[in-house]
Amino acid sequence: MRVNPNPLPDLLAALNQTKLATQQASIEIASGQSVNQPSDNPTAAALLVENNDQATFTAGYLQSLNAVQGQLSTADSTLSSVVTALQRAISLGVEGGNGTLSDSDRAAIANELQGIQSQLVSLGNTSYQGRFVFAGTNTGTPPYVLDNAAASGVRYVGNNGVNQVSIGSGYKLAVNQPGSQLFSATGNDVFLAVNSLIQALQTNTGIGDAVTAVGTASRYISAQRVFYGNASNQAQSQTTYLNTAKLQISQQANTLGGADLAAAATSLAQAGVDTQATLATISKLSQNNLFSYLK
Repeated sequence: MRVNPNPLPDLLAALNQTKLATQQASIEIASGQSVNQPSDNPTAAALLVENNDQATFTAGYLQSLNAVQGQLSTADSTLSSVVTALQRAISLGVEGGNGTLSDSDRAAIANELQGIQSQLVSLGNTSYQGRFVFAGTNTGTPPYVLDNAAASGVRYVGNNGVNQVSIGSGYKLAVNQPGSQLFSATGNDVFLAVNSLIQALQTNTGIGDAVTAVGTASRYISAQRVFYGNASNQAQSQTTYLNTAKLQISQQANTLGGADLAAAATSLAQAGVDTQATLATISKLSQNNLFSYLK
């Protein structure tokens, strides 16, 4: 029978091992992760870094899409209001073209149309989250200002740019049409049409032609809403795709580094038992001698 004359180093080494096991199990339980530093599992750690990058990009794209969908919805709702205002202008023009009306009656109708013109300017200056929707890429400044020198009484000060937003890897979505293409389009100028109708009523000449021009502008605005409908559909489709990808990324992260909490709890309990047993053994060393081992 061989007797270890100095078992203390082995016992201390065992005590250190149980301490490490306790720490590892405690960290896994607290974090819910089995990989908390690269040394825990170098291969899994490298894959988790890549996984985290994908999660960050996906979250960024989803955040952009959320803002995009809000802007698209605001723009489409605004154009719907523009069409409603123009339809009211057409009704007033038809009413004003009635030959039995007096000059004061036509003046009252023209006054109401001026109110509609002001409403249209306000709609043209619609903003979303502090950015003017129809200003092209010059989104920090209201695109429409009143200008009596202009034939329409309104001047466009935005630009012709189109904003594009990244909503995926290599995927950009155009999210606006500039006011120069919508409200102030050549041949379909909303403000010019309404202003011409106001002047026609004031002079009692060319009312029918002015009403026709407003109708043409109204149909043009309605047709432009297709752009926003298509963009909204693309944004919603990409949102669905990215949410699915987000779930898959999360599941992959859990597979790579998720802790088995039941196993960690068992390991923690066993480490506690081992620690107490080792400490008990160390405490008895001073009581033992060679004859104790020979009993």
